[in-house]
Amino acid sequence: MRQILRILFEGAAQAWQQLMANKLRSFLSLLGVTIGIFCIIGVKSAVNSLEDNIRGSMAKLGNDVIYIEKFSWGEDPGQNFWKWMRRPNFSFVEYEQLEERLKNAASIGFWQYLGSKTIKWNSSSTENVFFLGITEDCRDLFHLEFQGEGRYFTPTEYQTGADVCIMGAKVAEGLFGEGIDPTYKVINVGGRKLRVIGVLPESGNDLLKPFNFDNGILVSYTLARRGFNIRRNGQWERTSLMVQAKPGVELDAMKDEITGVLRSVRRLKPREENNFALNTLSILSGLFDSLFSVINLAGFVIGIFALVVGMFSVANIMFVSVRERTNIIGIKMALGAKRWFILLEILFEAVVLCIVGGAFGLLFIWAVTKAISSAIDFDIHLSLANTLVGVLTSIIVGVLSGLIPAIQASGMDPVEAIRK
Repeated sequence: MRQILRILFEGAAQAWQQLMANKLRSFLSLLGVTIGIFCIIGVKSAVNSLEDNIRGSMAKLGNDVIYIEKFSWGEDPGQNFWKWMRRPNFSFVEYEQLEERLKNAASIGFWQYLGSKTIKWNSSSTENVFFLGITEDCRDLFHLEFQGEGRYFTPTEYQTGADVCIMGAKVAEGLFGEGIDPTYKVINVGGRKLRVIGVLPESGNDLLKPFNFDNGILVSYTLARRGFNIRRNGQWERTSLMVQAKPGVELDAMKDEITGVLRSVRRLKPREENNFALNTLSILSGLFDSLFSVINLAGFVIGIFALVVGMFSVANIMFVSVRERTNIIGIKMALGAKRWFILLEILFEAVVLCIVGGAFGLLFIWAVTKAISSAIDFDIHLSLANTLVGVLTSIIVGVLSGLIPAIQASGMDPVEAIRK
């Protein structure tokens, strides 16, 4: 054990001497290792942060929800766009049929886009505010939360189509300004008076925002039918359906049940293909897995090229170091130093050099992630796991770059080495 510690100490000391003896040469030699670690771990940290953000956003959607759309999330939109456009929109009648006939559904939601409108309050106005008509279960399916004393539609307000609405955070800020609570204020929408019963918090910095209502207003679908000139069987604007399965119900079973009801309602013949798509988070998850794999691979390939350059540079330092210390190595061997002692000493020296280069790479990554996080309000972090990967990569590069010089040094003849 004492010999091992001595090897480590002497190897570290020799590595430090090499760094200090020729600073410019050491800097240029270790630059490749630094760039390689920066590329590999930098890309990996960025992708991991991006993946964490997107996965967190997807988790808010719920793993037990089926999104019924005209288009499939897993198909190529370029090849199937016009096929999707020819499909009919979903109607409120279909929503009612699903609500009545589905046995395994815990919640069923329907929403319809009502267009963009100008809203007014006193002398203030905001243009291009989009409106959505939503059903009762959308509160749970959209995971709606409220600022202050805000609330959702009561059953009575929904059933009667009361003139109340829920407002997005940016709409509230633009219309009322700071310091004014919009809750229970009355706004004017094309001559119709709507009372604000709740304000939604801002969506935040999630990259994937499936339900971003910051610039919108939600009204009950009953009010939408009564006051926004839409029909019960209307196909005018985009509509969508969501179904949440009961606890313990498999999504495949839920899909089969939905497919049977919709095919029946739309009177599709047995050989006709579905003119709707059933989407789940597993589809998006698979797409993102492929994307993240490609990005990680690109960073790895770029980093490997830089590490190869760095490895040859460190190997060059080690060859020079071995040549400069040939007589010292010969004396050590003549005094009884084992060949494995010399081998480990040279290898450890190369590893220390690469760890220094890798440490600078990790330091640069940490600085860049901090700067980016501050500049764009998006959290990019250097995790402990990525730090360990960077250190381990540096060690592997050090072993590979120092292996041949170490073998050469340990294979010297003591007598010949002393003479040089």
